[in-house]
Amino acid sequence: MKVCYCGSGRPYGECCGPYISGEKLPPTAEALMRSRYSAYAEHAVDYIIDTCIRSEKDGIDIKQTRDWSEKSTWLGLTIISTEKGGPEDNEGSVEFKAVYERDGLRDVHHERGRFKKSGGRWLYDNGDIIPNTVVRASPKVGRNDPCPCGSGRKYKHCHGS
Repeated sequence: MKVCYCGSGRPYGECCGPYISGEKLPPTAEALMRSRYSAYAEHAVDYIIDTCIRSEKDGIDIKQTRDWSEKSTWLGLTIISTEKGGPEDNEGSVEFKAVYERDGLRDVHHERGRFKKSGGRWLYDNGDIIPNTVVRASPKVGRNDPCPCGSGRKYKHCHGS
């Protein structure tokens, strides 16, 4: 049994698989978000494109989307929050974090995505990237401070150059 990529813990064939194959439509904005994440992991780029609102679809770089999907190892999805987006709603938002690795570097795509229902079908409208604030774990080394490598040279003449 293949567990679904979206983190639901359910089998892929009972979770996002039927949405990606076109058997069923996602009933909520969150279900669409989860299936889009699974589509990235499955390299189902056509599904990613087809689940966008028309105006958003026109601005998609298909090659870049395919590269991101295929050249990344998808490590997990966390849903942070949802607002509206239920079966009876016409719009909603889902804040999520998608963790992936590419070229040996681990990254987190943190976004608040907006979804709209059109013709009874949930579609991705657009989203806002939520930047990751980097906090320094140790004090900054000054240019004229001794290099932390222990060479005895000033930082600017050692690892600071």
